[in-house]
Amino acid sequence: MKKLKSKIVIFGAGKIGRSFIGQLFSRGGYEVVFVDISVPVITELNRRREYEVVIKAEKEESIIVKNVRGVDARNEADVIKEICDTGILAVSVGINALPNIIPLLAAGLKERYRVSKSDAVDIIIAENMRDAAQFLEKNIKIHLPADYPLKSLVGFVETSIGKMVPLMPEKIEQEDILRVFAEPYNTLILDKKAFKNPIPAIEGLSPKDNMKAWVDRKLFIHNLGHAAAAYWGYFYDPRFQYLWEALEVSRIYYSVRATMMQAAELLEKKYPNEFTVADLAGHVDDLLSRFRNKALGDTIYRVGCDIMRKLGPQDRLAGAIRLAISLNMPYNQILKALIAGCHFRAKDEKGFMHPSDIKFITIYERGIAEVLKTVCKFDESKHPGIFQEAEKIENKLHLLRDF
Repeated sequence: MKKLKSKIVIFGAGKIGRSFIGQLFSRGGYEVVFVDISVPVITELNRRREYEVVIKAEKEESIIVKNVRGVDARNEADVIKEICDTGILAVSVGINALPNIIPLLAAGLKERYRVSKSDAVDIIIAENMRDAAQFLEKNIKIHLPADYPLKSLVGFVETSIGKMVPLMPEKIEQEDILRVFAEPYNTLILDKKAFKNPIPAIEGLSPKDNMKAWVDRKLFIHNLGHAAAAYWGYFYDPRFQYLWEALEVSRIYYSVRATMMQAAELLEKKYPNEFTVADLAGHVDDLLSRFRNKALGDTIYRVGCDIMRKLGPQDRLAGAIRLAISLNMPYNQILKALIAGCHFRAKDEKGFMHPSDIKFITIYERGIAEVLKTVCKFDESKHPGIFQEAEKIENKLHLLRDF
């Protein structure tokens, strides 16, 4: 089959897939093919062959993303055909759905290999997860023949997804199922060393040599700061709806900044050749400015929900505390934000809590130590200091509601 250099096949026609990956590659002259299970979305993509991205800022801008179409993920033969005649793929389905597409990706790779034994393909992994390349490679390998040359034929390209895309209000989504809101930020940081083919010459791509450092920067500054703002905002006033409302309160703003800067110091210590504290401080202040973007309308619910995952052992808060312990550095501000997260009960626009947040509450009812053990996976015998400090912070919050 003839490989089309100017086509990208994106698994996941969700908000990041459409507003970020699809938009970048469409503007770069690529045909964009979305693979998704949503029949209404696929139908509309094929009917219109374009969609709108509304850039939410002081001055609103509308971008029409053209040269797009869709394929139903359940139509395996069609998906395999798309995989076979492209030089680049992307996945943007979310961590929970990622395992579901792996057999289909592997089937496409097998067919490519049958047609041509030397036809390499790159997979851009547009997921917010650490060690995403290792995860995808390990799990795809399970579905491939033992003699398949995975290392030489498939580039697993990790990314750092910094673009903020809010939940679409139901009314807006009903007006146009394809329209998506996003902030102006439009830089896709990705792993320079992972590509098997030449890196696409597209404006907005920012290849990095030390990708792990940049993934950690995203997780332990951006994601951590986002969560801290949502958790302190809800703790301060459960009536707050938007993130910018929380950050208008100076004590919340400075508490969140202090938390982000504590994490920044960890990153500077871990990656001294990649970051300086001054660089990271500039990044923190830029992020806080972006978090306060009123036009974006990002909600405290969206940013803070799914506590079971966001307080998980390797995620933004517990993961940063683990890094601090390994470097013998302070983590008190980060631990405070984690404990504030235990009080998070925000609901969506229909008045519902995230399902995992309901499960979390039942764990937290047994005490902060239970959260640290069950959700964050800390070991009291190895790290007694965390448990002791957490109890002190928790008692102080209950008594004084002070942070």
